[in-house]
Amino acid sequence: MTSPGSTPLPATGPTGPVQVAPTVKPGPAPTTGRPPAAPAAPVAPRPPSMIARRWPGPSDAARPMVLAALTVAAAVGASVLTMVRPGLGWLVAALAVTAALVNASVVRSGMSSPAANPITPAGEAAPTAPPGPTAAPEPTVQAATARPGATGAPGRAAQAIWAAATVALTAVGTVRAAGWLFVLCLLAAAVTGTLAVTGARSPLGMLVAATLPPAATVRALPWAARGIRDTRPTGSGIGFGRILTSLAVSAVLLTLFGLLFSSADAVFANLVGGLLPTISPTGVIGWVIRLLLIGGGLLGGAYLISRPPDLEGLRPTPSRPVHRLEWTLPLVLLDALFAVFVLVQLTVLFGGAGHVLRTAGLTYAQYARGGFWQLLAVTALTLLVIAIAARRAPKATRVDRLLVRVLLGTLTALSLVIVASALYRMQVYTDAYGATRLRLVVSTVELWLGLLFVLVGVAVVLLRADWLPRLVVGTAVLALLGLAVLNPDRLIADRNVDRYLKTGRLDVDYVSGLSADAVPALARLPEPMRGCSLRQLAAELPRDGLWATNLGRERARRDLEAVQGAAALLDCSYLHRW
Repeated sequence: MTSPGSTPLPATGPTGPVQVAPTVKPGPAPTTGRPPAAPAAPVAPRPPSMIARRWPGPSDAARPMVLAALTVAAAVGASVLTMVRPGLGWLVAALAVTAALVNASVVRSGMSSPAANPITPAGEAAPTAPPGPTAAPEPTVQAATARPGATGAPGRAAQAIWAAATVALTAVGTVRAAGWLFVLCLLAAAVTGTLAVTGARSPLGMLVAATLPPAATVRALPWAARGIRDTRPTGSGIGFGRILTSLAVSAVLLTLFGLLFSSADAVFANLVGGLLPTISPTGVIGWVIRLLLIGGGLLGGAYLISRPPDLEGLRPTPSRPVHRLEWTLPLVLLDALFAVFVLVQLTVLFGGAGHVLRTAGLTYAQYARGGFWQLLAVTALTLLVIAIAARRAPKATRVDRLLVRVLLGTLTALSLVIVASALYRMQVYTDAYGATRLRLVVSTVELWLGLLFVLVGVAVVLLRADWLPRLVVGTAVLALLGLAVLNPDRLIADRNVDRYLKTGRLDVDYVSGLSADAVPALARLPEPMRGCSLRQLAAELPRDGLWATNLGRERARRDLEAVQGAAALLDCSYLHRW
């Protein structure tokens, strides 16, 4: 202790006094004549891109069971697909692909459960607090309020419906022999399959979804590579390498014992020969190409299912409503024009061919042929006009909403009459010149457009159309499946045979170029027309293997057995178009 103003005593230690360094008071900083530098501003982080925000992709590696299921499905699809003629193999491949993607969806659901994977508000996995007595748990937000996978995943019901539609469209190749119909069904199946894995609902979202599968295949490669490198990912139970080894061992055992059984029994050998693809250099190359294409598509689909993109917010910005006069005047005039045309159509409908001959100077068939395509264009353009008017018309007041319902509802009702007129014209045209594939398809399209007008009318009354885009695609799929149920080539052949029995006119060259589905109808023709119509079909109908089995071709073979020998002896050179 020292008193104020006294001299402090030196500190002592065990061996003597300890020197204490004197305290130095800080002086003023040396000046250089320049002002001090301002502190550096913090660098703002770059905002994430739209792709990173709406489609971040899975954060973890691909699960071994997912990769194994995709591998098996790709191998099955590459082995059973028939590229020349549609058949049973397409249905088997579609079922295998669906099962593999359902497996990926189930694995994704288990990974995204709230208890197993809590998420933060940003959608990232919640950090784990370090162990220790002072470690406090981090606050997390449970995934109860998030959509599946924290993205815009579709509902289970919508996924199941689109997946079932995809399988049904692919199954058309098993029951119908018409190749053109199967191509249309495959194109529609690509659309429904894309909707099943992306969950797009709005029109803009559907358009964006069409571009996602190729991009998903490329983005899925690192995701799959991480899953292959991880020999035992957390929670998987077994690594992909061991699963692949098990599959390889199974293939070796099946091949070994299958060869032994085949050499021991000829019936079993024929069965195995039908199940396995042809082994040749060309066949192996084709199998590898199919494997890569199917495997790439499956990998992209599993990537989309594991973390679907958020397409719900992809909607066009609301447009500024126009003035009431700006949209009512064009629609009133258009409604008046449609009403005048509809009155003319009713006059033609009740006046018949005599009225057309007196007023237009044309035959009834010429009148029908000259107007169908124009009415088809009018139908499509009217849908566009209704869509634009419904988007731009103001709906703030009761009067505005009443005008929208009255004017657009009137236009919709008049358009239905125009659809009926176009279908009637096509019916008259077909009766005069015969049925063809093109005429049947455009009639189906016109019927579909008529159904769309009914749906548009409902949307106009409700002033809500958020459900309409999905129904547009759904009704198109139903129309295509309905066409497959009707068996279009047989329907065309039946119409032409009935016309021949009444008028004696038949385009033999055209009906003989139909698919095997038309054989039962053409077998009703009398000779020599029957033999001349079926001779080309019989020559182009070889035996199918197991995976090319088709119900339409099998039935045609039974009907052709009775006429094939006699048809080869006929002279059909004198038969021309009629």
